[in-house]
Amino acid sequence: MSDSLHQDSRLSQLSGWLAQLESPKTLIASLRPASADASFRRYFRVDTAEGGTLIVMDAPPPQEDVRPFVQVAELFGATGITVPAILAQDIEHGFLLLSDLGSTTYLKQLNADTAHKLYIDAIDALVLLQVQSRSGVLPEYDRAMLHRELMLFPDWYVGKHLKATLSDAQSADLNKVFDVLLANNLAQPQVYVHRDYHSRNLMVLDKGNPGILDFQDAVYGPITYDLVSLLRDAYIQWDEEMVLDWAIRYWERARRAGLPVSHDVDDFYRDFEFMGLQRHLKVLGIFARLYHRDGKDGYLNDIPLVMEYTRKTAYRYKELAPLVRLLDALVENTTKAGYTF
Repeated sequence: MSDSLHQDSRLSQLSGWLAQLESPKTLIASLRPASADASFRRYFRVDTAEGGTLIVMDAPPPQEDVRPFVQVAELFGATGITVPAILAQDIEHGFLLLSDLGSTTYLKQLNADTAHKLYIDAIDALVLLQVQSRSGVLPEYDRAMLHRELMLFPDWYVGKHLKATLSDAQSADLNKVFDVLLANNLAQPQVYVHRDYHSRNLMVLDKGNPGILDFQDAVYGPITYDLVSLLRDAYIQWDEEMVLDWAIRYWERARRAGLPVSHDVDDFYRDFEFMGLQRHLKVLGIFARLYHRDGKDGYLNDIPLVMEYTRKTAYRYKELAPLVRLLDALVENTTKAGYTF
């Protein structure tokens, strides 16, 4: 363990908790960081006395609560998809000991040769999860939550990041676009939604691929949400033709599995696009907030791709034209002011 880790009071607590566990026995001196997170959670990898490795989650209260993770791990694990097993837990202090799904994310392994198989595996896992969805188990992804997410765009991306103020007319236009998106999102069939089903949270496994992480914010909501997270990923981009092909393969599998997707593939793809735009606007706000509030600048590099997705979708539908006008005006204003769009 490094000196900096030794000086970490939370880590001292965590080490003490691991030491008193009778099983599984861990080699505490081997604790090392496993991955970064956009929240207050931290993950460490630790060796076991038997020679394997495990993952330790540190989710400090009151900023974090491990109970949703525990609930969703049990719920999702029962569907047959691959999620970490919870081997020990200290709910009060925010510590979990988990099985290790390795360190090879989809993002690390995706390339022209591997992409098709990896995405089909992820699509099959998604259908397996969705077909076992039940209402009343997870929080509802309702209008209020979807709208709160959309408001991250004007509040954090436009206001904080671009330092721009919308006119009354621009705000009215943006709200009209929000209403169009929300009407579509809420009319979609409802299923279990992971909410961050993308290349950084999917692990490449030899068996049971993919391993699925970061599911603690799961909800019951629109059926296309996770597919959009997967195929319009903020961290890696694919040709539109490939995205369309994978989306249709999902649609075919979903229909065969009895999921209530639209019988018309064009209607389904429109749902996919409108759900994607809701997510992209939210993500623009989140990436700006991570920088301006939390001091995490790494996500700024991903904003241009998310903006490209946003613009391409908005251009394709006449009811979204006000958003295109707003984005054009913001580019013009921020260019004059010398800000980076």
